[in-house]
Amino acid sequence: MQILLARHAGFCFGVKRAVKIAEESGAKYSKVNTLGDIIHNPQVVNQLKLKGVVPVSSVSECLDNPVIIRSHGVTRDSYKELQARDIEIIDATCPFVRKAQEHVRYADKNDYQVYIYGDAEHPEVRSLCSFATNKKAVVISSAEEIINPFHKSALISQTTKDLKGFKQVTCRLVEECRELLVFNTICTATEVRQHHTVELAKTVDVMLIIGGKHSSNTRMLAKLSASYAVTHHIETAEELKREWFVQESKIGISAGASTPDDIIVEIYNKLIDWFGDLSKTDNVTDIPVH
Repeated sequence: MQILLARHAGFCFGVKRAVKIAEESGAKYSKVNTLGDIIHNPQVVNQLKLKGVVPVSSVSECLDNPVIIRSHGVTRDSYKELQARDIEIIDATCPFVRKAQEHVRYADKNDYQVYIYGDAEHPEVRSLCSFATNKKAVVISSAEEIINPFHKSALISQTTKDLKGFKQVTCRLVEECRELLVFNTICTATEVRQHHTVELAKTVDVMLIIGGKHSSNTRMLAKLSASYAVTHHIETAEELKREWFVQESKIGISAGASTPDDIIVEIYNKLIDWFGDLSKTDNVTDIPVH
C-alpha cells in the first residue's frame, strides 16, 4: 500500500482569508451573519456557527447583525440593500473574485457583451452577472453553447473553472467576434491544484478528492481525476469504504481549495490505520500528517 498526497491541496489564500475574517468577527461580535455559506465546506461552516457566525439566505434575515460578504462575493443589489439598511459590512470577498467583478464592470461600461464561463447557479457567477448593468451577461458552460455571438464581446471566467474549457470557449469566440476582450480570471490556486491532481491521478490506482459536495473547484478536481484513475469524492473520513482498496493499491489524495487540513489529515490517518504505517507512504505536500 502506498499513499500519495498532492503537492498542493486544501485551503487557498482566499479561503484562509475568509475563514480568518469570520473567526475574528465571531470573537468580536455576539452574532454575525454571512450571506450564504462563507465557503463551500459544511464542516467549516458548522464550526463557525458554534462561534456565532451564522449563514442566512437573504439580507432580510440579517436582523441588523454585522454581515460578512462571503468569499464568492454577493450581487450588487444585495450589497446596496445592506448599505441602505445601514448594516455593518465585513467584506471577505476573495481578491480574485473581486478582480473578476471589476473586469465585468469595465467590459459592460465600454459596451462589450459580457460572456461568463461558469456555472449559472454558482453564487460567484450570480455576483459577476450583477455587475453587467447595460447588457445582460451571458453565462456559458462550454464552447458548444455559443451561438451567433456578438461582434464586440468580452470573456470572463468563474475563478474555479478549468483552463482547458476556458481556452475552448476563447477559441470559439475568436472565430466569430470582430473585437474580443479576454480576461483569464481562473485563480492561480485553482490552476495549480488541477495540475497537481491530474499529475498524481496518472500515477495511482485510486484517487480520493476531499471537499464539499457543493464546492465547484472540488467537483472539478474529481472530474479531472476521474479521467485517469478510479475517483471518489468525499467530505469526511466517515465516507471511506475499505472495499475501494486492496492491499496493493496505490492511493492518491487531493483536496479542494475550501478543504481544511484537519479533514485531510484525518482521512490520511484512517488509511494508515487500515493498511499500514507511515514508512510505507510518501508525503509530497506541505500538509502536516501524523
